[in-house]
Amino acid sequence: MKIEDLRKKLSKIDYQLIKLLDARMELVLKLRRLKKNTTEAIEEMNLAGDLQKLSQGLIDPEFYRKFYQEVLTEGKRILDSDYKLIAFQGEHGAYSEVAARVWDDSLIPIPCTEFTEIFEELEAGIYDYGIVPVENNTGGVVNKVNQLILNTKLYVVGAVELHIHHCLLAPQGCDYRELHAVYSHTQALEQCRQFLARNKLQPIPYYDTAGAAKMLAEDPPPSSAAIASKLAAELYNLEIIKENIEDFDQNITRFLVFSRQPNKEKGQKCSIVFSTAHKAGTLFRVLEVFAKRKINLTRIESLPNLQGSFAFFLDFEGDQHDSKIKEALEEAKKLTTDFRLMGCYNEKKAE
Repeated sequence: MKIEDLRKKLSKIDYQLIKLLDARMELVLKLRRLKKNTTEAIEEMNLAGDLQKLSQGLIDPEFYRKFYQEVLTEGKRILDSDYKLIAFQGEHGAYSEVAARVWDDSLIPIPCTEFTEIFEELEAGIYDYGIVPVENNTGGVVNKVNQLILNTKLYVVGAVELHIHHCLLAPQGCDYRELHAVYSHTQALEQCRQFLARNKLQPIPYYDTAGAAKMLAEDPPPSSAAIASKLAAELYNLEIIKENIEDFDQNITRFLVFSRQPNKEKGQKCSIVFSTAHKAGTLFRVLEVFAKRKINLTRIESLPNLQGSFAFFLDFEGDQHDSKIKEALEEAKKLTTDFRLMGCYNEKKAE
């Protein structure tokens, strides 16, 4: 085996050690929310047992003891720091995490496998916030997320309008001329279809953009690259072969931030959800409530609900404490069923 091959293997092991420690501390933070007590959480952390028994005898057992004690000490420091957590769907480096950092970079982003996990564990108090994509100007609404929103009692406390910029990523030191296959989520591959065709690169669907980047860092197939965010390149130590490879430069995804408590600050935008009687003109009368007060609507979407009819999502500019907004909400409530003010909040935009 060549020296360079050994160095690459060492580098990969060091990378895995760091990522495993990061993942461990994230689980410690979740455990604290379940235990509600730092001492109990620390006791759980000590259940790993005598780690030196797992050693092959090469390393001094005292090293394991000291190492694990340092891990426990750092875990206690993290538990005592009272970090605020925000959940997102996907692997670290996902565009949802990018949006979470845009909204508040002081929060600790925690990855979730499914959107349902975000809503369920946020309602259970494990997270302080959850962020989810609701619509994309090229791909349309995210139906799975909007169905969950329809059936949750959580509040919208923020929004992020994020320009999605895709990057072609590869392992450090690779020869880009030897790249043949590109892994990513089907939507990202479609959004970069012209770029892939021009460069004769074969698109291979993967479950997640950031997941493709993670796979490339840990066990890369030969001559392969990934399409993911710039953040994913930083987190997985990948080389950015080319930035902004999306076919259309106005690729925008809108995210909503949820919490168990409503936003207490004055907002610039409101979101409501409601149903109407199944009669001609009922939706028009609701929209007329806002039109006659010159309230600017920014989003209207319909979605089938469990009762066999339709629910409507409506976003508009203003704050619930503004007199004309308050009047409009009161009048709209009389014309609808299952009316719910999801929240008034501020929206951030990121290029």
